[in-house]
Amino acid sequence: MLNEFKTFIAKGNVMDMAVGIIIGAAFTAIVTSLVGDLINPIIGLVSGGVDFTNNYAVLAGDVPEGASLEAARETGGSIFAYGAFIMAILNFLIIAFVVFMLVRNVNKIKDAAAKEEEAAPEAPKGPTELEVLLEIRDALAKQA
Repeated sequence: MLNEFKTFIAKGNVMDMAVGIIIGAAFTAIVTSLVGDLINPIIGLVSGGVDFTNNYAVLAGDVPEGASLEAARETGGSIFAYGAFIMAILNFLIIAFVVFMLVRNVNKIKDAAAKEEEAAPEAPKGPTELEVLLEIRDALAKQA
């Protein structure tokens, strides 16, 4: 079993997957910052400062009127935080769109590189062995 595990780990796919996960985690931090620090404030400005995060319903417990979601959770009451869920969905859609645009542009660059490789002119080919032999035969025939 240990040898099978070593073989599994040594395969290229596992290493590629590990690198992908590490890069994905780093990329997630970048995209999260992009959404939270740049895009959401612009959306808030355009939508008049709408932020659903603090929208919730108290199912049980005593929560002061107008308390933030964090303060409501600290009271120990049962909180139905639908606003945080709506914001999570919006953030997901924004992140998915950003990733879509990134993948779309990378694919365009790959396609352009592939077309350049196809369009590259081939080096001129020399005569084939048969053509050389026929030339030699014709030259010998003229000498005779």
